[in-house]
Amino acid sequence: MYDPGLAARLDETMSGMLEMDVTHMFGGYGFLMNGNMCVGIWNDMLVIRIGTEGWEAIRDEPHVRVMDLTGRVMQGWAMIAPEGVAEDSELQRYVDMAIMFCAALPPKAKS
Repeated sequence: MYDPGLAARLDETMSGMLEMDVTHMFGGYGFLMNGNMCVGIWNDMLVIRIGTEGWEAIRDEPHVRVMDLTGRVMQGWAMIAPEGVAEDSELQRYVDMAIMFCAALPPKAKS
């Protein structure tokens, strides 16, 4: 189950973005940008797709950790603890990083 409060904040942050689609997978909640997973929630953690350069930029920040849901680290992704997105400006910063990265990805073909 994912944090509904964080989901509501994320919905508000993402409102009006036409290229975003809401998705529910693996008990989490997230947004696809042009078919690519961009940002989401796993339990109470914000999950962002930021590529390896983005990861290098934030890896030493408090409340940031690698994305590891299965015992295998997912390169280019980060998880942010609730304390790291307590303020809306913090949430917006991490979401913006994910959007900037995902905007450069080629769209996935719709099946």
